[in-house]
Amino acid sequence: MKVPNPNTPFPLENYNRLCFLKNIIKNPNILVGDYTYYDDFEDVNNFEKNVKYHFDFIGDKLVIGKFCMIASGVQFIMNGGNHLTESISAFPFAVFGGDWQDAMCGKSYPSKGNTIIGNDVWIGHDATIMPGVKIGDGAIIASKSVVTKNVEPYAIVGGNPAKLIRKRFEEDKIQELLRLQWWNWSIEKITANIQQLTGENVSDLKE
Repeated sequence: MKVPNPNTPFPLENYNRLCFLKNIIKNPNILVGDYTYYDDFEDVNNFEKNVKYHFDFIGDKLVIGKFCMIASGVQFIMNGGNHLTESISAFPFAVFGGDWQDAMCGKSYPSKGNTIIGNDVWIGHDATIMPGVKIGDGAIIASKSVVTKNVEPYAIVGGNPAKLIRKRFEEDKIQELLRLQWWNWSIEKITANIQQLTGENVSDLKE
């Protein structure tokens, strides 16, 4: 059986602007599943540059599932970009030290937790994902969207802020896909179901 090797950084021969993302990530707080790919118009190393405000001392994680498709220009804004919003001033005085170094004593900057991207998620060109957002399995994020809230499984969202355009399937089919979790099947079983996975009938998938 000849299938792509998920541990190969560049699975397409003579093309180095698409990579299986987990193989090029250096930041231990970015976790990526097998076969998730990133396609960049210039350089795949732009991916980590586009994970913004991701500071080690905060410790938040970007977690991306298996078989995701991430287009060029996608940005993830992490919790290090958050400022105080309930205080009189949003200015980060403490960052500049000196007589301002204790400005945050007894206080903390807001954090919305880890950013979680499910499995089989397609994120379109130049989309932006805000801190702490959770995107469900099978969702599609339209190009140029700004995702500020959680996205349900198999939803298509778009706009700024991103709103639901439609669901990809009827609810009973979505629940069946979430039960099957095909992305966790063996690669042999996935390969045996390739025709079904590229079809439209959930009932055709062979368990």
